[in-house]
Amino acid sequence: MIRGQIGSQIRYVNNADGETTDVLVPIELWQQLMSCINSDNVSGLAEIDEQEPKAQILADLQESLRQAASGQTFPVSELWDDITA
Repeated sequence: MIRGQIGSQIRYVNNADGETTDVLVPIELWQQLMSCINSDNVSGLAEIDEQEPKAQILADLQESLRQAASGQTFPVSELWDDITA
């Protein structure tokens, strides 16, 4: 579903001051969005992670171990920024 189609289905709720306070999303759209971001019930991985090649997962893990062994660490906020970007 493209962004324009999603935007046309969403309705906004404003308070008496005209500030947007809530969003109303049709249940079918909500379920589609949730299925896109929820993890797999069996593996616990998100669908995008399920699709990642095992060789890439292993390479990422090896790089993380090298960084940890060399004392290279990152603030949690920086790691979170990478996840939500």
